[in-house]
Amino acid sequence: MRGRRKKASGISTSIRILALCVGSCLCTVAGRADTVVTGTVISSPSSGNGPENAFDSDFSTYYASDQRSLTWIGLDLGTPHIISRIGYSPRQGYASRMLLGLFEGANSEDFSDAVPLAIVPSSPAEGRNSYLRIDCSRAFRYVRYVGPNDCRCNVSELIFYGHPAKEGETNDSHLSTLTSLPVVSIRTTDGQGINSRHTWVDGTITIIWDDGASIIEDSLRIRGRGNASWSFPKKPYRIKLDHKARPLGLRAKTNDWTLINNYGDKTLIRNLVAFNIAERLGMKWTPQGRLVDVVVNGEYQGTYQFCDQVEVQKRRVDVAKIENEDVPGDPLTGGYLIELDAYSSDEPVHFTSSVYSMPVAIKYPDDDEITSEQKKYIKDYLAKLENAVKSANYKDEEVGYPAYLDVHSFVQHFLTGELAGNTDTYWSVYMSKEREDPRFVVGPVWDFDIAFDNDNRTHSILSKTYSQYKQFLSLSGSASFANGVYSFVNKIINSTEEMRTEEWSRARYDRGLTPDTLLAFIDSLASVANKSQQLNFTRWPILSTMLHQNFQALGSYTKEVDYLKKYVKNRFAWMDSKVGIDLQYTGMEHIPVVPEGTVRTASGMARLEGFPEGSQIEIHDITGRKVFSASVTEFTTDVPLSQGVSVITVKQPDGVISSHKVSSR
Repeated sequence: MRGRRKKASGISTSIRILALCVGSCLCTVAGRADTVVTGTVISSPSSGNGPENAFDSDFSTYYASDQRSLTWIGLDLGTPHIISRIGYSPRQGYASRMLLGLFEGANSEDFSDAVPLAIVPSSPAEGRNSYLRIDCSRAFRYVRYVGPNDCRCNVSELIFYGHPAKEGETNDSHLSTLTSLPVVSIRTTDGQGINSRHTWVDGTITIIWDDGASIIEDSLRIRGRGNASWSFPKKPYRIKLDHKARPLGLRAKTNDWTLINNYGDKTLIRNLVAFNIAERLGMKWTPQGRLVDVVVNGEYQGTYQFCDQVEVQKRRVDVAKIENEDVPGDPLTGGYLIELDAYSSDEPVHFTSSVYSMPVAIKYPDDDEITSEQKKYIKDYLAKLENAVKSANYKDEEVGYPAYLDVHSFVQHFLTGELAGNTDTYWSVYMSKEREDPRFVVGPVWDFDIAFDNDNRTHSILSKTYSQYKQFLSLSGSASFANGVYSFVNKIINSTEEMRTEEWSRARYDRGLTPDTLLAFIDSLASVANKSQQLNFTRWPILSTMLHQNFQALGSYTKEVDYLKKYVKNRFAWMDSKVGIDLQYTGMEHIPVVPEGTVRTASGMARLEGFPEGSQIEIHDITGRKVFSASVTEFTTDVPLSQGVSVITVKQPDGVISSHKVSSR
């Protein structure tokens, strides 16, 4: 669905100017020689160095716009053309002002349906043309160059190559992207700025992914979002499409999406890594996100995370809608989505909890639909959970907090925050309640830009006292808590030791939560983001700058990613030691040994159970070299295994010897 169209606000010359080629005047594409295309020059207003200067084959002249930002120059080609190549040259002495300039094609005069064609990746040479090859199957009547912010365009020469589209030639089988990432291009009505977290701005959006093979075009509304992140120069956004869609192949089909800026995270991927952890820990719902390049009104904004909005919705927080009469039970009992949130006073519907005085925002029902009866119900029901936590029998299954809380979801949420080293795990906590279900479910997780040891208040997580003495970060006194939340969660955390071991063991050995899988995931994200991050840190040159809660600025993207990987490897070892692994909770294969004992194997270890006290254990590798020995002193004995095949030999006190060939991944 295309957005509303209006007449272009730019100016155009009354003559048609031939864009002469300097050097070669032919461009061969797929065996076909394309030529320089001609058209009517169109541009933003210029009272001095006019737009015709950009097409006069004279490198000493140039076009400069009157306004400093959101200005452009291009051609009305009269009919749709396939564009195959673009040449450009900067105003002499101002080459850096073309860096990150953007080329667009459109078929509406106001460029409301503009599609990005290419970006200027580096400062171009002066006195000659540089070229960008375009691989786009859609034909365009209008093409233009949009200058970067605060640069007045300052272009000396432009040349567009291509040919008039034949009947049936134009299609959307392959569209351009700026890097290997999808591209999200947003155009607001009249180029209006997005300056508020509360005021929606109308516009249109184009999303291109699958290496240019998939596209969504729609009208939208957009506004700012976030708390601390809204204060950064690279702004985060919330968007509402006019039509429900599944952009980027994400799980939910809906209107509401977010664009997360990840400004304080110089790896740009901490949130996505944390989401991967939460999924492997088995959380009921975890947001999905993809890295994208974002363009707003023709200006490149950087690498963003296109992501789910946390809301009640199918394939998101999937609880009953209050008005859904098809769901049995009393509608007053659910569903609800609330957030224990230090910033709750900024939300339209909020309250302070009755027992622990926690700040609470009601996220669903929506602020324009919720009734006073619903607000009272969820506040009173949360008080039941609080009173259960505060009671003397707080662990009791019938009257304690387990009667009002899905404890497994609490533990999964807690372990995600601890593995990620998230200072703000309990600064903001989402909880949902389903209709007729007596228990709150904790989640989803959110906001990990200063996690993974990226916070000066808690660095170094692996070496500070709370790590040295095996203290969880959330209980250390260094983490952030919304008012009252520490007292509320402290008793739950300290009374779930067995369940922590269970959930951690299942994730480690049944759900693939291993250092290798997480490091491979990090490598894959960093690889696909490589070209985009170069543009991002050109747009926002902060790699050597301390900002937000950073404790270091390493000066390069590679070093930032390497530090993240180092943290992950070390934190896994700490978590294994602190939380513990019990193989009885996993789906590991049981290997019968002898009637007196059994062996269970897992990655990196084996558990021997039931062998008589005093039995001698030896482990040999496949070459016959002894690599480990121990004596049985308890019913259960854990032994290490190297990767590959090993032979475990057990000699019992009565002289019975058994050997067991095992393998470890």
